[in-house]
Amino acid sequence: MNKDLRIRWDSVQKLLVEAGSDACLISTNVNIYYLTGQVFTGFLYLPAEGKPVFFVQRPLGWDSEQVVSIRKPEDIPGLLNERNIPLPENLFLEEDQITYSEFVRLEKAFNPARTGNVSTILRQARMIKTPWEIEQFRISAVKHAKAYHEIPSVFRKGMTDIEFQIEIERIIRKHGSLGIFRVYGRNMDIFMGSVLTGDNAAQPSPFDFALGGAGLHPTIPIGASGEIVREGTSVMIDMAGNFTAYLSDMTRVFSFGELPQEAYRAHRLSMDMHNRLMEKAGPETSCAEIFEWSIQMAEKDGFAANFMGTAQQAKFVGHGVGLEINELPVLMGRSKDRLLPGMVFAYEPKFVLPGIGAVGNENTYLVTDSGIEKLTVFEEDIINLLPPTP
Repeated sequence: MNKDLRIRWDSVQKLLVEAGSDACLISTNVNIYYLTGQVFTGFLYLPAEGKPVFFVQRPLGWDSEQVVSIRKPEDIPGLLNERNIPLPENLFLEEDQITYSEFVRLEKAFNPARTGNVSTILRQARMIKTPWEIEQFRISAVKHAKAYHEIPSVFRKGMTDIEFQIEIERIIRKHGSLGIFRVYGRNMDIFMGSVLTGDNAAQPSPFDFALGGAGLHPTIPIGASGEIVREGTSVMIDMAGNFTAYLSDMTRVFSFGELPQEAYRAHRLSMDMHNRLMEKAGPETSCAEIFEWSIQMAEKDGFAANFMGTAQQAKFVGHGVGLEINELPVLMGRSKDRLLPGMVFAYEPKFVLPGIGAVGNENTYLVTDSGIEKLTVFEEDIINLLPPTP
C-alpha cells in the first residue's frame, strides 16, 4: 500500500507542477483516502515536491512521522515553518468541494499570492488506476457477481419493489458490502443502488443517473417506489458493488415471468453494444465515439426513443468508476477524453419500454495496454425470477 500511495502522490505532484502550483491542501474524505489510505478529519498538505504532511484533528493517537495533531487549520502555517517547509506562493484548494467560507478561512490562514483548484487535478489523477487499485476492483467484482447469483432466491410473488430491494441489500451486505457508496457532486443522494420495475423505470429523476424512478419520498426521488412487482414486467437491478473502497458497477435484468418479445430484442441490442465495445475499444478510443455509435445502433434497430430513458433521456452511456460511482471519463457526445491504460469505466446502454420496464446491462471494464477487460462477469441474459414448472 505504501508503494502504491507513492505512485498516487507522484501523479498528483506532476499535475501540480504542470499547473504552476507549489502545494495543495486536501480536506474531503475521498481525496484524503486516495492520498493516505485513511479517512480522518483534518488536512493533507501535499507539496509539489517532497512528502505530504497529515494535519489531523480526529482521531487522536495516530502515530507516524507524517502526522501532526492540530486544533484548527490556522495552526498549519506555523507547523510547516517548524518543519522548515516554505509556505506556498501558489496554493491549490478543493474549490469544487469545499464551501466558500472554508475557502476564505484557508486563504486567510495561508495568505498565498495565488490560489487554484486542485479538485480538477485530483479527478484527473484518479482516472488512471494503480496496480493495487485495480486489484481492489477485481475483488469487488467477484463478490458482486456472487451476491447477484443469490437474487432469485429471495423473490416472492406479491412483493413490492422496495421489499425486494431490502432482501437484495441484505444479500449484498452479507457478502461484505460497505453499505453506502460515494457520489461526486452535490444533490446526488442514493442508498446502495436502485431497483426499477415496470413503468417506474420511466419516471424522470432530478439526479444525473442513467435512469430515474420515483423513489419512496420527495426527499430522495429516485429508485424503487413501493409498487408491486407484476408478472410480465422487468426488474432492473443496479446495486453498487462497494465490497472494497473501489466500486464495481453492474446492472442486470430479471423478469417476473415471460416478457414481450420487444424486451428480449432490446436487451439483445444492449448485449450487442457490449460485444462491440469489447471488440473495438482500447487505448486511444474516443469516449465521444463510443457514445455516437451507441446512439447509431439504437437508431438502426428502432429503439432510439427508448434509449437511456424516454421522457428524460440521459446524455451519456457510461462513466469512470473508482472511489466514487461517477468518476472521469464520461462517455458522452461532447467528451474530449480518450481511453487510456489503467482507466476503469462502466458502460450502461439501457432501454425503457412502456408497460414493461427497463432492459439492458451495465458492466465495469478495465482499459489494458491492448484493449479492454470485462471485470463484472455474470449471466447477461434476462433472468426469470419464476421457478421452472416441474
